[in-house]
Amino acid sequence: MQDTDSIHDLAAALQQPTDLDFELPDPEDEGIAESDFLDQLDVAWQVCDRFDLQTEIWRGRILRAIRDREKKGGDGRGTGFLKWLKEREISKTQAYSWIQLANSADTLIEDGKLDPKAVNNFSKRAFVETAKASPEVQQMVSEAAQKGDRITRREVRQLTDEWTAMTSELLPQPIKEKAADNSLPPRYIAPLVKEMEKLPESHQRALQREIEANPDVDTVKQATSEAKQLAKYLKSAAQVQALVVENVDIEIALEEAQRIGCLSVAADLVNQASQMEQSIAKLYMTWKKINNLADRLYVDTGASTPQLRSLLSCIEPLGSEIMELQLSGATEHTIRLQIQETS
Repeated sequence: MQDTDSIHDLAAALQQPTDLDFELPDPEDEGIAESDFLDQLDVAWQVCDRFDLQTEIWRGRILRAIRDREKKGGDGRGTGFLKWLKEREISKTQAYSWIQLANSADTLIEDGKLDPKAVNNFSKRAFVETAKASPEVQQMVSEAAQKGDRITRREVRQLTDEWTAMTSELLPQPIKEKAADNSLPPRYIAPLVKEMEKLPESHQRALQREIEANPDVDTVKQATSEAKQLAKYLKSAAQVQALVVENVDIEIALEEAQRIGCLSVAADLVNQASQMEQSIAKLYMTWKKINNLADRLYVDTGASTPQLRSLLSCIEPLGSEIMELQLSGATEHTIRLQIQETS
């Protein structure tokens, strides 16, 4: 689409589009071997994937052009761009995902990592995964695609896991060596690295000692679970006001939990406390809103609106200082909450 003639040629071609037309195997035909049946469907699926990927890359380029034009000559608020999306029933989220896909495609092509013709060897999801991968993984995937290999998300993730397992500075040498000879599959190591990256150095070192002493699958799985619990604990603890106010030493409490083997319980407790505080804050804001809305509605109701007044009288207690709620289950319980505001 670089000149007027090519645009007219494209428009003419669209007047007589080529429809996708597959001869799909009959699922009830017992004369077709299962492997042949699946192979035929896989070929059709790959063709759809290629059309889908190319279409979405070009949609992203089109949307990017509209957005950039609007930035240069629009009102500064993107009104024209948003109007264009609205007319075509496209959400902003979808639009920017297409733009991101187009940016990724153009970056890979402009950097010389990918021949434009090799894009057809990717599934859409594989292409997105490649765009998010490290430059080294992008190079390996692109080389495979340019040799004609079919690239799916599985291959991209496998290469990413292998690269992580062999190059991450967080992994001890024995783990890297086992990853290199595949005696310790990289698919178990990559999640551990991902979780360890969230932790402070002191906790990383403790896990490193653990997996270095026993470089096997079970130890790596256990370390991954432990790292996940540690990250969960540390993230939640930083959000709990009760711990901040009392100046609790989070790190020492964590070490104590690890020492007595109750890390998962401590992590869950801190996480629940964080959720509780957030729920209380949300409850308070909702309580205030009910009060304000009830006051506004009370002014407008009267003898001419008996049902509306009845609705108000039923809901209004939820905005009072003391609220009651019945919980139904095996036995009924009445919950009474009192909210007191202090400055």
